[in-house]
Amino acid sequence: MRTIILASGSPRRRELLAQIGLQFTVIPSTKTEVIRFQDPAMTVEDLSRQKAEDVGAQAPDGALVIGSDTVVALDGKILGKPHDAEDAVRMLTLLQGRAHEVFTGVTVLEKDAKGDKMTTFSDRTLVRIYPMTEEEIRAYVATGDPLDKAGAYGIQGVFAAYVEGIDGSFYNVMGLPIGKLYQEIKGRIM
Repeated sequence: MRTIILASGSPRRRELLAQIGLQFTVIPSTKTEVIRFQDPAMTVEDLSRQKAEDVGAQAPDGALVIGSDTVVALDGKILGKPHDAEDAVRMLTLLQGRAHEVFTGVTVLEKDAKGDKMTTFSDRTLVRIYPMTEEEIRAYVATGDPLDKAGAYGIQGVFAAYVEGIDGSFYNVMGLPIGKLYQEIKGRIM
């Protein structure tokens, strides 16, 4: 079995990799994220590449390094992680009663003494949110759950009560399109 390194400290990404039975090590990227594009898909692909390259620089030959980044986009504009509780309220107020997109970029960097190989892709999921009252938004924000999540919500937790539906991968919204990733790496992990 080849060494797999997840270049992310996200507990959700760790959970998803473990869910499909992969053995891996976590080495979060310490590189400051630099957003160089306005397009959400290009942004997450670039950020995932930055993370994979950062961690890949210290990875042993033969390792497979997985970098990933997720953003929420409303009307083509990126909503990152909220700065504080009021920013989370602002974001959720924008999202409630509407549809938005979630983009996750993934880079798989294969370390090789003869030259590293890199594959990057992104996945998109459309998410529809039920209308929410200000009281519902503030009560959710008070749980603390949205403060470390793109778009200020986690689909897998309490916020599920407000998700009307999705078109695309549920796991993409959690932060890693695990099925698409597995299909990409399955021939390289044995």
